Amino acid sequence: MAVVLIVDDDQRLAAMLQEFLEAQGFAVLLAANGQQMRQQMAAGPVDVMVLDWMLPGQDGISLAKDLRRKDGGPPILMLSARGEDEERILGLESGVDDYLAKPFNARELVARLRALLRRSGKDEGGEKLHFGDFRLHMAERRLYRGDAEVDVNPAEMELLLVFAQRPRHILSRDLLLQLLGGEEDGRFDRSIDVRVTRLRKIIEESPRQPRFLQTERGAGYRFMPIS
Repeated sequence: MAVVLIVDDDQRLAAMLQEFLEAQGFAVLLAANGQQMRQQMAAGPVDVMVLDWMLPGQDGISLAKDLRRKDGGPPILMLSARGEDEERILGLESGVDDYLAKPFNARELVARLRALLRRSGKDEGGEKLHFGDFRLHMAERRLYRGDAEVDVNPAEMELLLVFAQRPRHILSRDLLLQLLGGEEDGRFDRSIDVRVTRLRKIIEESPRQPRFLQTERGAGYRFMPIS
């Protein structure tokens, strides 16, 4: 389930979008300003953002520039009542990935969000993920390298799916344990680090110098689906 963060101080619009997007299968977070946006992003992974231009305090253009300057952040769809070409260009130049003028059709918003998710590494519905020579079929729980299927045991596949659903986000060991079901059972080793090591042996050319599954010292791990 893709996580959408809506940053808009129009509570009525935000609530309507939340209801519509959740009905379409998204998980939705809300923020009314830049401070709340940062709090939501610090609390957990965000896959795509809907960012209003006009916000109290720091506006959407400035927030987008800050995100791109720091760690890139998730794909951003900017909303604005300003529909002129000059405003759209300014929005795109700030680092947003798409721009939608108000008023808009909610179905078009969903289509654009799904397109952004595909461009960021997920296809329609998040069922496939391409990285390097690999192709992960999430629903089927199968990994391919080229045309050949790669043998992955259930424990490592569970871990790969957790990472694949949250690309480019730093995941702590505690969060990984929670996402894997909380309590350990007989299928898994006791250590997240051991599972990561085993997964690296499957997907990395050089497990000691990982390209896809990177260590963020003191924070956890980050999956980078590099093509």
